[in-house]
Amino acid sequence: MCRILSSKFIKLIIGIFFLFLTSKFLIASEYIPRGYFVIDLKNKIEWMTCPVGMVWNKNTCNGTAKKYELKFLPEIIKIADKQLEGSWRLPTRKELESLICIKCEKVKINLKIFPKTPPEPFWTNDKNFWQPKFNWIVNFLNGNTFGRYPGYKPNYIRLVRDRN
Repeated sequence: MCRILSSKFIKLIIGIFFLFLTSKFLIASEYIPRGYFVIDLKNKIEWMTCPVGMVWNKNTCNGTAKKYELKFLPEIIKIADKQLEGSWRLPTRKELESLICIKCEKVKINLKIFPKTPPEPFWTNDKNFWQPKFNWIVNFLNGNTFGRYPGYKPNYIRLVRDRN
């Protein structure tokens, strides 16, 4: 009888251990949601949970995300710094590309971590090295990255701040 209980107990412990090692858990562990911001352990930054224009409200983003030309970025950052504390900025191309979820179907981002993200392009702070007057944008409809002239068409913005 004691051997049977020991065997079942060991199997239970092993089962619990593997439950915590599922790929879903490992992916989620890169990001720690903290209300209006998400801690990104891999990039050592904090993301705004909602795109600019939306407001965090308990468990989701409310309102409507807004598209902006880059010329409005200094004012947007000034407001974010004042209201949300910290030194907010546009993400780099690499940082924003790290949010792309290839397996995600409708929007190429984890909507559990970043709810209501539009399946459209978002600005990065990096210049396109082939066309220096263009900034890189990351498109969450298809996961592609391409250059766009800052004054041509507005795009969405998701700000980040460096972890202290």
